[in-house]
Amino acid sequence: MLRLTLRNLAAHKVRLLMSTLAIVLGVAFLAGVLTFSHGLDRTFSGIINGSTPDAQVRPTNSGTAAESARPGGGGGAMLGPKTIQRLRELPEVARADGEVQGSGLFVLDTEGKLVNSSGAPTLAFNHSGARNLLGEPMLDLDRGRWAQTPKEIVLDGSTAKKAGYSVGETITLIAPRGETRRKVTLTGIAAFNGGGTAGAQLLVFSTEGAQSLFADGKDTYSGVSLSAAPGVTQKELAAAASAVVPKGFEAVTGDQVVEESEDAIGDFLDVISVFLIVFAVIAVIVGAFIIVNTFSILIAQRSRQLALLRALGASRRQVTTSVLFEALVMALVAATVGILAGWALAHGLAGAFRQAGLEIASDVLVLTPRTIWISYAVGVLVTLAAALLPSRRAAKVPPVAAMREDTQPPARSTALRTSAGVMLLAAGLVLAAMPRIGIPDISLPGGVDVPTSPALWVGVGAGISILSVAWISAFLGRPVLAALRTVSGLVFGMTGKLAGQNAMRDPRRTGATASALMIGLALVSLIGVLAASMNASISDVVEDQFKPDMVVQSPTFTSFPTSIGDEMEKVEGVATVSRSQIAQAVVGKVDPRNPKNNEAAFVFGVDREMPQIYDLDVLEGSEQVKPGQVLVTDEAAEEHEWRLGDRIDLTFRSGRQLHPQISGIIAKTQVTGDITARIEDLADAKVPREDASLSILLARGADAATVHDRLDKLVEDRPVVAVQDKKEFADSIKGQVNQLLYMIYGLLALAIVIAVIGIVNTLGLSVIERTREIGLLRAIGLSRGQLRRMITLESVTIAVLGAVLGLGLGVLFGVLLRDALREDLSSLWVPLGQLAAFLGIAVAVGVLAAVLPAIRAGREDVLKAIATE
Repeated sequence: MLRLTLRNLAAHKVRLLMSTLAIVLGVAFLAGVLTFSHGLDRTFSGIINGSTPDAQVRPTNSGTAAESARPGGGGGAMLGPKTIQRLRELPEVARADGEVQGSGLFVLDTEGKLVNSSGAPTLAFNHSGARNLLGEPMLDLDRGRWAQTPKEIVLDGSTAKKAGYSVGETITLIAPRGETRRKVTLTGIAAFNGGGTAGAQLLVFSTEGAQSLFADGKDTYSGVSLSAAPGVTQKELAAAASAVVPKGFEAVTGDQVVEESEDAIGDFLDVISVFLIVFAVIAVIVGAFIIVNTFSILIAQRSRQLALLRALGASRRQVTTSVLFEALVMALVAATVGILAGWALAHGLAGAFRQAGLEIASDVLVLTPRTIWISYAVGVLVTLAAALLPSRRAAKVPPVAAMREDTQPPARSTALRTSAGVMLLAAGLVLAAMPRIGIPDISLPGGVDVPTSPALWVGVGAGISILSVAWISAFLGRPVLAALRTVSGLVFGMTGKLAGQNAMRDPRRTGATASALMIGLALVSLIGVLAASMNASISDVVEDQFKPDMVVQSPTFTSFPTSIGDEMEKVEGVATVSRSQIAQAVVGKVDPRNPKNNEAAFVFGVDREMPQIYDLDVLEGSEQVKPGQVLVTDEAAEEHEWRLGDRIDLTFRSGRQLHPQISGIIAKTQVTGDITARIEDLADAKVPREDASLSILLARGADAATVHDRLDKLVEDRPVVAVQDKKEFADSIKGQVNQLLYMIYGLLALAIVIAVIGIVNTLGLSVIERTREIGLLRAIGLSRGQLRRMITLESVTIAVLGAVLGLGLGVLFGVLLRDALREDLSSLWVPLGQLAAFLGIAVAVGVLAAVLPAIRAGREDVLKAIATE
């Protein structure tokens, strides 16, 4: 039996090739995602461990270096050289290196344009020679030398390449304070020890140079890296340092810094990994439909052979095992190829994310044992599960069937299957509609409440409904196929009618083939509706809340020097310039022993002109915020149980505390954050004065285009900011949404490719199955061109069926998902133009998928085809 099974595999290798491709693509994407996720984790782990000392002295609540590079992340307290000297004199300390870091620096390229890190932080600090947990230098110098004077700098390789600079050349920096433009000499190229930069920009100065930028030239430091003396543990080192550091500073172990850093980026890495794995699962599911369909067709074509095996004494179990063994061999071969292709795909993903600013080192993109066995397990199990039902059907072929002319088993009733599918579909629709009907409270035994989100209910309901429709597609697709047959017959005559009849001959097979395309297009159209609604909501928010004539902000959403606003106030035609600033603070009491318990928040600083420009929805109190006061949103007030007139505790990175009084409670808005204070209060908390955005009102009668040109000319040599009117501001936000949308479309394209393979496979096997029929059609006068047209129309019919079902489901669940998110998405928009384009893509998919089967059918010899059994 084993020998016969292997012979069958060899005999049908061409037929199985397309199904193997479906498995290869699904496994390749899964292996690629797992490899990329592993490389992502290894990259950040290498950076964290390679840049963390045995212990660290830092301002209380300072967080990680990456956090201090965010808006409002700077402004920590500073240490004097005497403290560092006392630390060096401790017997537990082998070395103590003063660290100076800051934010707000930008690099201009050789053409004077901003070098964009696409959201990754810019880390600016001094080179101190500090050692990491392994006793090695924290930074690796690739070439050149370290900066030695205030006029020298070391960059990471990626930033230097993007900017077009080589070692020895003069580069231009935009500084947050003092002299805006600064010329420095590039003396070297460096990276973090053990992990590259992960897309971050590294600006490394001499200690004197960093102090001139971030400490006003004073001999002060933002922190200290400590290396333990031989035999001293991290805890002993941190405890000894705690005894000599001043108030407002803390000494923490390297392990704690590593844990905090991993927690800080863990959610970010998890989002990327889950995001990609979702698409890998979609690819595997779509591939499973192709496998089921292929084996079903192959079993139907081999009914007489299987009946002869039964007549010769083969048991049902042997027949089932034989088919499953074929599937196993196919899965092992396909999984092996898929894993190798996945390794290449991981490098492709790394290249795509590199363009977005997240760099993954190539040497960490390796196939781990975990990736290999998971990929093999998924490929084999999915293939065997998909082949199980056809194999059981094969075993039920009666031995007497070998003696009949027609060996095809009679079609079984689908009433039970359809009924069960309809019930599941109804259940999925009810779940998806729960956010509108009312989400019930779910509690586990012991009184534990299970948090649920409206989007989750819609997502679960959509998943159940889409799979249910795929299961009963033969039933739901019958009216669509009948309508397409009529249209095809009217347009293309008898050829079109024959194509429609062929598509309806086996609705179950046609529906299963169309389901693969349906899943892809359902997700594409769902995302399209959501993105279009998001863009429409953005337009509504901007129209409703965007009150200034123009807004000025950084393209990278970072702070910029206040001198820009000072100059804009003097521009002819400008009446009012309102400034805002962002700072980070801990809300409530600070827990120095367990920083995880500290609740960090962004505090938005505004000036007295803000109420003149923006109309806030005041629920209680006044929109006027004076020094010593704050505005809070209703959501923040409810969360913290704040009331009008209460005083709240805010602790900033400098260690300074504020206790402002709540002067007003406002509805949540995009104009400010949960906590809005005066800029003067942030200055009292020693937050460095920088602007996050400028809101501009024009003078009465001023020409907006003329003033816009004047402001553009003013910042022409300072690309750290951009001047935008209402339309430009909305378009910039929509551009970010569309960038993500196109990335999702690119990932979903894999499901479309697998669906194309499925249609090609089904048509190819169908042509083989209908060889005699095709010969008879040719014998009675059907030309080769008409035959090719018939097969192409059959393919288009299958593709359009998948498109109709997919687009219908996608729009339905897109509308339901938007409704579940109606608090954030105020508008519903169905992109009819995109949906029409998707339908056109489906027709193109049908034509493309029919090329090979149509060519093969047209080349059949008429006499041989008629003689085929």
